[in-house]
Amino acid sequence: MTAPNNQQTDYISSVQTMTSSERQWQQLWQNIEDAGGRYQYIQQQMIQHGFMVERKPIDNMTPKERERYKKALKKEAAEEKNFKKMAWQAYKAQHIVYLGRHIYWSDDTSIDKWDIKDASNRLIENKLPLINKHTQLADAVNLSVPQLKGLCYQREVATNIPYTHFTINKRNGTPRQIWSPIPRLKFVQRWILENILNNLTTHGAAHGFVRGKSIVTNAAVHSNSALLIKLDVKDFFPSVHWRRVKGVFRHAGYPEQIATLLALLCTESPRQMVQQNGKTYYVALSDRALPQGAPTSPALTNIVCINLDRRLTGLADKVGLRYSRYADDLTFSLPANSTSTENAAQPSDHNQLIGQLLGSVHKILREEGFILNDDKTRVIRMGNQHTVTGMVVNGEGVPRVPRKIKRMLRAALHNLDSGQSLRDGETLDTLSGYAAWIASAEPELGQQYLEKIEALQDQGKLSKTRSQTKSDVVF
Repeated sequence: MTAPNNQQTDYISSVQTMTSSERQWQQLWQNIEDAGGRYQYIQQQMIQHGFMVERKPIDNMTPKERERYKKALKKEAAEEKNFKKMAWQAYKAQHIVYLGRHIYWSDDTSIDKWDIKDASNRLIENKLPLINKHTQLADAVNLSVPQLKGLCYQREVATNIPYTHFTINKRNGTPRQIWSPIPRLKFVQRWILENILNNLTTHGAAHGFVRGKSIVTNAAVHSNSALLIKLDVKDFFPSVHWRRVKGVFRHAGYPEQIATLLALLCTESPRQMVQQNGKTYYVALSDRALPQGAPTSPALTNIVCINLDRRLTGLADKVGLRYSRYADDLTFSLPANSTSTENAAQPSDHNQLIGQLLGSVHKILREEGFILNDDKTRVIRMGNQHTVTGMVVNGEGVPRVPRKIKRMLRAALHNLDSGQSLRDGETLDTLSGYAAWIASAEPELGQQYLEKIEALQDQGKLSKTRSQTKSDVVF
């Protein structure tokens, strides 16, 4: 695992904080609006400060009068230019104006033909915040307009981005790229998650990061199977680009501008870090997409995948299979008690069923903007251990943690009780995580382990003396 980079973090409090300069620009723009607009404000200021020059014919002027008149006009033009510059700066401080290359933006908030009919009613029905202007969004997430713009702005090459980068090893040892949002952006993304995304509809086949569901509910779908087929979507999060995310917010009822900002807040371009002359540059490699590490990414994939889940559920029903999805893990299973020849339940027909399924899944995924990772396709037949999202589902009982995990935890706790130390890689968090994992499926047994850990900790036999890793338990 590589450590996060040392990029400067940016914290946010529950109360919006503005610099004195930002407050000045905000007050100036308020004055401009009170005057009726930039043109009216500039004219008022010119008159108020005595910079307006009365126009006169120059034909009857003496050379000296003509020279004084020209100087007065030049001063008027210079002062008007200064007021225009200040008014434009105040406008930019309170408006978005521009968000970078390939990002369409207009400060015009009038209704367009793509807006959903009765959009406000749809927002109310889904219990979503009524936000129609960028200033309302900024206020909702405790940001000033420049801060909001800074988090949304698309930079092709940047020296500072609102994410920190590190890698963790996957189960196969290859590195997984994690882009974790800085605290300010994480606060905003959690607000979007809690106030918007959690109120939007997901398909019943989705179990990952859904309220009331877990790895246990996902595994329970496939208990007592004659055949288990486990598939994986390649580059799941990066496959969901920001325009698809924008479509989620548009469909929810938000206007063009707000949907654009929300989509940009939830996405980032995959980047490569380049060192040049002792300075680090973050170079965008492709279009913005969901980053692995943002709290909004899992919920957005569930919403984006509604049609995918609907189609795969229909496919499974058609051939007599059960289907569920946990993030990028797709699982199909054939019930052990199925006897329908039509549904290819006979072992001799399983190969035909598998071929038909994989071909259809490939086609559906491709049409929905995803690609199947063939290297991770697993077909597990009767007589072998069936595991789904880490849980054993053989037989008709509830999903359970594999025996080797229970044996490992029991041995570790026995060794500690006997005065032995933890092995390398084992920590309080590791053991507690395994115990909580067991408790999620077998509450009584898991609770016994948790109580044992607490008792050992009270006795001083359990400490964090061993090195910790970020990959202690993967759920």
